[in-house]
Order: sequence, then structure tokens, then C-alpha cells
Amino acid sequence: MKFNNRDDIIQLTPLWTGDRFDDGRPRVPDDILRRMEYVTTEEAWSVCWKHGYQFQFEGNWLNLHPERTLVGRAVTGVFVPYRPDLHNTLMKLGHEQEGRIGEMNSWVIQTLVKDDVIVIDLFEKIYKGTFSGGNLSTAIAARTGRGQVIYGGIRDLQQVLEIPNLLTFCKGVDPTGIGDVTLVGLNVPCRIGAATCLPGDVVLGTRSGVLFIPPHLAQEVVEHSEEMRLREAFGFQRLREGVYTSSQMDTKWTPEIEADYSNWRSQRTPEEVERLLWATSGKTLG
Repeated sequence: MKFNNRDDIIQLTPLWTGDRFDDGRPRVPDDILRRMEYVTTEEAWSVCWKHGYQFQFEGNWLNLHPERTLVGRAVTGVFVPYRPDLHNTLMKLGHEQEGRIGEMNSWVIQTLVKDDVIVIDLFEKIYKGTFSGGNLSTAIAARTGRGQVIYGGIRDLQQVLEIPNLLTFCKGVDPTGIGDVTLVGLNVPCRIGAATCLPGDVVLGTRSGVLFIPPHLAQEVVEHSEEMRLREAFGFQRLREGVYTSSQMDTKWTPEIEADYSNWRSQRTPEEVERLLWATSGKTLG
């Protein structure tokens, strides 16, 4: 067994044809991540659902910063309940053969880079399931500038709330440190409640919950969202101008309205488009 096997990750993500990190994870472009910060859960979900990805969303989180949106590339870690023989074998493997330092939760954190989101399957364990506290959350923030999705608990809530550049989704809080668990997978498929997350997925965390977007769908998601928001901006403008009625805008557009929209869209400069997308997003970026 080897943690973080590059060849395994590449085999598990064959639909991604773009750049990859050295560890094999798909590297969705920075520009797609930036544009993803405006996307609503429902806009992203409609694209995932259309392509048959119906188990990508998990709700009912403790969201420490609900006014902000979490976006980043997933790094996954999977824990199981403690079993002495398994735990001792994997600790020895990590320390002696792979040169890993410290406890197992630190092993995942040490792999993080800028714009990653750490995604941890702790089987919803909260007591002795506190993956991170003040120190480790600070390390996650320093490495990624993004956040953490913990299907389990955290501790040091007052400290974690004050860490800059860190958004946190977890299932609960407990003052007890992590214990009686063993890391069995790093950058492997993991189950987060009702959702499946693979390394390199784009994590989208909003007030609604957390959505794991397959990397090969990320561009389609942002383009779909932008098209919806531009059509909305066009509709608002035409309503203010008295060109169309609200019933015309709320039903399937006629060919004439579609032609009007196409002409309106072609006349917008990139700078105007960016301003319109920002204005219609309704988001505060994290």
C-alpha cells in the first residue's frame, strides 16, 4: 500500500484531459476557480445532474462562514475506526517507508498547496473525531488560502472562527482531540455523507451545502452559470425599458426575444460582461 499514488489518481480520473499536479490530481485552471465563486449550488447541480452525477451534494453542515463561498480543488483523506493491527502497520509504513512526520491528520495537511480544499471522511465522528483545531486549521489556511470540509468534527471553535482565509464546513464541534481513528487513504475516492468526492474535484461550498464537481464538468458549470446570469441581466434591462412584459420574460422566450438577446450579448464588451456577472451574482467572495 502507498499513500497518494499518482498512477492510481490518473487511472481514476480518465475524463480529465487537462493539466495535472505532480501527485496526479486534475488541475482545473485558476480562472475556472475564480469564475466558480459566482456559481450557485443549483446552477452547478443542474449540470452535474444532466450528466448523471446525482450523488455529489451533501447538506446539513455547520458552516462557520455562511456569508462566503468556498471554492477549491479537493485533496481527500479517508479515516476508519481504530483497529490496532491496521493502525500500527500504516503508521510504520508512513513513517519508515514514506518519510511522513507526526500524526496521520498532519499527513494530509502536508500535501496541500494553494487553492486546495481538504476533504476528510471521518464517518461523521465528532467526539474524538475532531480532525483539526486552531493549529492545524491555521496550517490549512496558510497552505491553501481556501478551507476545509470535515465529515466529522473540529475543536478550538473560537480560534478557528478568527483564522483569515479559511472557510470551514464540519458536522459538529467537540473539545476532545482526535483519537481512535486510522487514515487508510490519501487522495482516494471518499464518501462525504450522500456524496462521492474524488481528488481534484472542484469543491463548491455555499449556504446550501457542499457540492463536489467532477473536474471535466467545471468549465461547463461556470459557462452555464454565466449564461443564466447574462440572460437575467438582459431580461431586467428590457423590463426596465418597457420593451417586454414580465410574462414574456418568465416564459419560454420567442425567437424574436432570443434574437434580441443574441444581438445584445454580442454588443457587450468583456469588461461589461464582468460587471454584469458580478452584479447578478449576489455573492460575497471568500
